[in-house]
Amino acid sequence: MLAHIAMSTPHDPNQNHLLAALPEAEFAPLSIHLELVPMAIGQMLYEPGTQLRHAYFPTTSIVSLHYVTESGASAETAGVGNEGVVGTSLFMGGDTTSSSAVVQTAGHAYRLERRILMEAFNRAGLMQGLLLRYTQALMTQMAQTAVCNRHHSIEQQLCRWLLLTLDRLPSADLIMTQELVAGMLGVRRESVTEAAGNLQNAGYIRYRRGHIGVLDRCGLEVRACECYAVVKKELDRLLSDVRYRQETASARPSR
Repeated sequence: MLAHIAMSTPHDPNQNHLLAALPEAEFAPLSIHLELVPMAIGQMLYEPGTQLRHAYFPTTSIVSLHYVTESGASAETAGVGNEGVVGTSLFMGGDTTSSSAVVQTAGHAYRLERRILMEAFNRAGLMQGLLLRYTQALMTQMAQTAVCNRHHSIEQQLCRWLLLTLDRLPSADLIMTQELVAGMLGVRRESVTEAAGNLQNAGYIRYRRGHIGVLDRCGLEVRACECYAVVKKELDRLLSDVRYRQETASARPSR
């Protein structure tokens, strides 16, 4: 059994799949440095060009990665929830990023100082493999988002975004305004209003000010383009690997 089993408190590093997959020998040196931090909706974690000092392992929050143009316009390139980590630039050879990271869904995350993360990564243990595997999944999500934004309808993009958000949350009720969704997709609010209205008329969602409730997930999957399935397949591969690591660790004799 993993030595860092779930604690009785509502917050636990094991709520993040990457941290949960680490065997005790690798988790213990990190655990004393993990800092639980609240994540408020709209909070800016990184801005383009600024030096990164921490990595964030979301547990109950979701972070949106954005690219911002000179005019100030932006669009989401990927979302990061409890399946991953925010701050991949830290272990990919850089200490700055050209994108911004903004909290999309309020909750909590565990923050880890840059030096501690790099020490764990450079030991070339399981932590390194998991972080690189996650980075591959993140790159797939970014590439598919670019294709989706270019070739698919606003309604299809909205379905993809809703489904990926649902996959990271225990509830089917999202606290999110249409204005914020428009900012995520990089489109006009009116376009999101029209697309959301179509989905509501079809009985797939229920929208009230600041809340989007999903009533028929299967209906959203039918309306979504293939981009959701591509991203989900890659994330499922990551989580499958994580679960395998967890099972392997739990089969080892206790010391």
